[in-house]
Amino acid sequence: MTAAPEPSFRDSVDIMFGKAVALLDLSPGLEEKIRVCNSTYKVRFGVRLRGDIHTFTGYRSVHSEHKEPVKGGIRFATSVNQDEVEALAALMSYKCALVEAPFGGSKGGLHINPRDWEPEEMERITRRFAYELIKRDLIHPSQNVPAPDMGSGEREMAWIADQYRRMNTTDINADACVTGKPLNAGGIAGRVEATGRGVQYALREFFRHPEDIAAASLDGTLKGKRIIVQGLGNVGYHAAKFLQEEDNAKITAVIEYNGSIENDDGLDIEALKQHILQTGGVKGFAGGTFVEDGAALLEKDCDILIPAAMEGVISVANADRVKANLIIEAANGPITAGADELLEKRGVVIIPDMYANAGGVTVSYFEWVKNLSHIRFGRMQRRQEEASHALLIEELERLVGKPVSEEFRNKFVQGAGELELVRSGLDDTMRTAYQSMRNVWHARDDVHSLRMAAFLVSIQRIAASYEAKQL
Repeated sequence: MTAAPEPSFRDSVDIMFGKAVALLDLSPGLEEKIRVCNSTYKVRFGVRLRGDIHTFTGYRSVHSEHKEPVKGGIRFATSVNQDEVEALAALMSYKCALVEAPFGGSKGGLHINPRDWEPEEMERITRRFAYELIKRDLIHPSQNVPAPDMGSGEREMAWIADQYRRMNTTDINADACVTGKPLNAGGIAGRVEATGRGVQYALREFFRHPEDIAAASLDGTLKGKRIIVQGLGNVGYHAAKFLQEEDNAKITAVIEYNGSIENDDGLDIEALKQHILQTGGVKGFAGGTFVEDGAALLEKDCDILIPAAMEGVISVANADRVKANLIIEAANGPITAGADELLEKRGVVIIPDMYANAGGVTVSYFEWVKNLSHIRFGRMQRRQEEASHALLIEELERLVGKPVSEEFRNKFVQGAGELELVRSGLDDTMRTAYQSMRNVWHARDDVHSLRMAAFLVSIQRIAASYEAKQL
């Protein structure tokens, strides 16, 4: 007997949404308004390259405008299609609501393999795509604000921002049309690391709650925990690096698209990243054993599994063989709806994507605010803080009659600059959002997972916004 096919990524999001709204008292009309994507723009444009015209297909989907502007990344990948973009836009709406970022949800994508094109060709393609979106206000500081996603980064965001300025020469807030820009182009300190840092903060918050740790059949702290990371791109790399260097966790395997590397004693993430940059893959890394069938390591015994690449990597086909007690979704949609159900029945705790990878949109929010205020965070108060702290140290030393240690002085006197403030704001956001989820998770008998709790919190907040508009 042939097994029923798994739902698509978009259908998976709808299934999870449907399970959540069944537990809420929403009118059918309001439920439908929250569920559907408001609009999707599809564009085909040509660019003259290598002596011929090449046609590309791009999308920009707006899921919910309960708050504006709408927010969401632009991914460059051959997997991009309308269903994927609309599913990601919906997740952005729920994600922003969960972490209380004042945005609706949007997402964009360009069907392209960036590796096929030289940098100057990618610039021409990106600018042409941006032109199509900008002229329809699908990139705009007060209406639709993109950010980097898979296959795009600071470079692409700088090109898009510059294209917007060329087309809107009198817009004083032009820098705010897109986030994830380089620092010298209106970006913010800590944005590149933000999503990976958010994963770290999410795990730290989880491990502050003994009841939650026990639910995952774990104990203790992050120290010594065996972690497998799937995807050592921007998100997976920073999450692994911070967890290893700052929390003393042990990264026992890294899974990449062209193979995997494992070492039960722990991998040196920084050395592995440099090896990947130099060779294009993990094969040949001296600090571990190469495994050609990388996906098989998703099933390797570990304490924490961090899928940080593509959606759908854990499905009904392999969910029963996944041995991790705790899975944190650093990528969007790495666990299908069917696999989610199987893992939940087995008692595996899943920290859901709409929360776990919200570090990016949180720091994007900070960058957007910085661009609109036209001032760097910390510029007004940093030195005043340092002076006040120095006065306090001097008085303390006078009262006790001996100096404080130099190490304490240096740490205490230093005022908070932009990076420190960004990290503080991100940490606070991740803590607060987790607590809002876990309160629902533990308070309701009909809520059996953090994912369901996250959907409930998000949907209720979006519903409240729509009701306040008196639609």
